[in-house]
Amino acid sequence: MRRTAVVERAQQTWTVGPAAEAVGTTVRALHHYDALGLVVPSGRTDAGYRVYTGADLDRLRHVLVHRELGFALDDVAALLDGDPDDRARLVREQLARVTDRIDRLQQVRAALETEMEATMSGTELTQAEKRELFGSTWVENEEEYAAEAEERWGDTDAWRQSRERTSRYTKADWAEVAAEADGINARFVALLQAGEPADGDAARAVAEEHRQHISRRFYDCGPEMHAGIGRMYVEDPRFTATYEAMAPGLAQFVCDAFQANAAGRS
Repeated sequence: MRRTAVVERAQQTWTVGPAAEAVGTTVRALHHYDALGLVVPSGRTDAGYRVYTGADLDRLRHVLVHRELGFALDDVAALLDGDPDDRARLVREQLARVTDRIDRLQQVRAALETEMEATMSGTELTQAEKRELFGSTWVENEEEYAAEAEERWGDTDAWRQSRERTSRYTKADWAEVAAEADGINARFVALLQAGEPADGDAARAVAEEHRQHISRRFYDCGPEMHAGIGRMYVEDPRFTATYEAMAPGLAQFVCDAFQANAAGRS
């Protein structure tokens, strides 16, 4: 019986829609991987539709796992088709980085759980508490940019509105702001790694989510102002480095998504 099940699976095939659903990705991503020669379907129907085998789906799952670990698509192809020893070494290195990130996220989670208990306290977030919630790098950057930002925008309505709003934020408010921003960034990373275009509907929707996040949490941010923020992500090396640390190519991807969203709302 077990051998029969294995044989049946080996003979089973999937068209592109069911194949994407089976591995938890998008049809657009499968088309992109096929165009790159990364995951090429083993066959075609008489009508020309892609047909994937079980082995094709196994390779696709390996691609998605390596993308989740942070590998670029070119590196994924080299890993899957290259020396198994090199692949094992690189995967171990990436797993070590992921483990470090998990440890950091667990620390953040513990800080957020502590904050939940103090939600009703109404206490403003101190610099030490910001370090606890967001890490020292975030606070160091905030302090570095503060004087420069005030010099550039201190006489604007947006600056005054942001200062007035955030001066009333409690630790719980800042925890929510951080969680929202992390969620938006994670959605951008997922779109980039799935091969979605920066000017596509999905990326523009996340860009608009980011614009609304700024308008709700900090200051009224119109489409043109938001497009300017996107350009700053690629023009200022400090911002670029922040996004590139999340995923290679993310700074330009986010910038392009902001521009496309703004163009569609002008």
